[in-house]
Amino acid sequence: MIEAFIFVLAYLIGSIPSGLIVGKLGYGIDIREHGSGNLGGTNTFRTLGVKAGLIVTSADILKGTLAAAIPRFIDLPPIFILIVGIFAVLGHTYPIFAKFKGGKAVATSAGVLLCYEPMLFLTMVAFFFIALYISKYVSLSSMLAGIYAVIYSIVTKDIPLIIVVSLLTIFVIYRHRSNIKRIVDKTEPKVKWL
Repeated sequence: MIEAFIFVLAYLIGSIPSGLIVGKLGYGIDIREHGSGNLGGTNTFRTLGVKAGLIVTSADILKGTLAAAIPRFIDLPPIFILIVGIFAVLGHTYPIFAKFKGGKAVATSAGVLLCYEPMLFLTMVAFFFIALYISKYVSLSSMLAGIYAVIYSIVTKDIPLIIVVSLLTIFVIYRHRSNIKRIVDKTEPKVKWL
């Protein structure tokens, strides 16, 4: 019974629409009506600027970390960190507080990994920025960082981590399918500050 409650709580934490809140309270706009229409950090950076983008991205990461940390407070097995984290990612992607239209699962997934395996999180962020420096595509770098996380988890031979990271990476790639098409068509926006 307690597990079911935690799953729902994690989903609700993930559902907190950081981009929508920052956009409306800080700038008086609904970010869903601008740029890509996405509630995630990338669209916030492009639409509202660096400060807002950093706030939203950080908040989205911390949602995953906070939700994933709940099992630690009640002595559930470590695998529950990952399982609960999945519900937070689903909340971020399909938020009940924003008509089920959320982000693309990248930052909140990273937040879950920060809670479960901090070294993976740190090296994955480093890999993301290296890929971003080379490609200039945030979407491509996000997907490549997910693939890196799969390889990392295979090397560590952590079976639950392998399974969950693989599922999250597949989900992230699925969520970026329109970006993949734009990359192929050479119409995907590139970052200009790196």
